[in-house]
Amino acid sequence: MAEISTIARPYAVAAFKFAKEKNALAKWSDMLSLASTVSSDETLHAVIQDPKVDGQVLQDVFLKVCGKKLDKHGQNMIKTLVEYKRLSILPAISSAFEDLKAEDEGSIDARIVAAIKPTVAVTKDLVKKLEAKFGKKVTAEVEIDPEIIGGMKIIVGDTVIDASIKGQLQNLAYSLTA
Repeated sequence: MAEISTIARPYAVAAFKFAKEKNALAKWSDMLSLASTVSSDETLHAVIQDPKVDGQVLQDVFLKVCGKKLDKHGQNMIKTLVEYKRLSILPAISSAFEDLKAEDEGSIDARIVAAIKPTVAVTKDLVKKLEAKFGKKVTAEVEIDPEIIGGMKIIVGDTVIDASIKGQLQNLAYSLTA
């Protein structure tokens, strides 16, 4: 079975291109976020996953829950997702859309994993260095993980910079066994 992100990406790209063309990126971001939240609701998610539920009923219920917060184009997307039994991938579509939007706006997200909470000055300095490296505005989220022992691990998109003690020990162990 194909990975969810692989299936979701074409929908996100289509929504992004349409929203960009209509100058409505923020509106589409809000609509997809709402639809994603609705599809992730425990009760509605169970209904979405139930093969016995008629597509038209599912579509009507979903659109009613979303109310007027979805414009006609957003509603059309929901109808298409219901028709192709893809409603459950809305969170992945929303996430991919946000990635495309951030890339278009020249910003990227970074996750900084540290053994202990870094100072504000250290975090700001790291963000400046990441912005210089990637040439984009960086929004950083700091996460504490005592298991990395010391140092930091920085994740920006597909790039991982592992300067943690745990990572260095793993590299050393690998090189000793190879």
